[in-house]
Amino acid sequence: MADDNKVIAQKRDQFGKGAARKIRAAGKVPAVIYGHGTDPVHVTLPGHEISLLLRKANAVLDIDIEGTSQLALVKDVQKDPVRQIIEHLDLIVVKKGEKVQVEVPVHLEGESFPGTIAALDAAVLLVEAEATHIPDRIVLSIEGLEEGTHVLAKDVALPAGVGLVSDPEVLVAAISTPAAAAVGVDETAEAGESAEEPTEAAE
Repeated sequence: MADDNKVIAQKRDQFGKGAARKIRAAGKVPAVIYGHGTDPVHVTLPGHEISLLLRKANAVLDIDIEGTSQLALVKDVQKDPVRQIIEHLDLIVVKKGEKVQVEVPVHLEGESFPGTIAALDAAVLLVEAEATHIPDRIVLSIEGLEEGTHVLAKDVALPAGVGLVSDPEVLVAAISTPAAAAVGVDETAEAGESAEEPTEAAE
C-alpha cells in the first residue's frame, strides 16, 4: 500500500441527519466500515483528503482508527446531486492478498482505421483482482482496427493477476463508419447518375 492512501479516522457515536450535517460543516465526511464478520464501525474522515483519494476508481484506503490500521475498499459514495459534495461513504474491510470483484473503467487507446470511429459499448468491466492491486483502468488498444470490428470482453488484454468476471461475450467496443460519411458517398453517387440523364435524353 502506498503511504498516500493513509487517512486518520475518528470513531463517532452520534448518528442521524443532524449529526451528519455537523460533520460535513466541519469539512469532514461520515463513513461506515464493515465486512469480514466484524461489527460496523462508524467513523469521520478528513473531507479534503478523501476527495483527492476518490479521484481514483476503487480506492483502497489505509485507515488509522485510534492507532489501529485497517484496509478498506470504497464500496459506495453518496454525493449531493447538486453541489457534488461527498455526504457519506460505505467502506468494506479487505485483507492484503485477498481478491475482490470490482468494476474497472475501460479506456480506449490509439486510432482506428482512417474514416472510422470507435464506440465504447462497455464503459466498465467486472474483474477480480487483489484488493491492494486493483488497476486504475483497463486499456484497450483500437489502433488500426477496421470497420465492422467488434471487441468482446474475452478479447481484452487484462493486467497480470486480474481475471475477467463479466460475461466474456459482452461487446466492449465496435468500429464503424460515421453515418454522415456513408450518406455523403450515396449522395455523390446519386449526383453522378443525375448528371448523366440529360446526356441520354439528348441522344
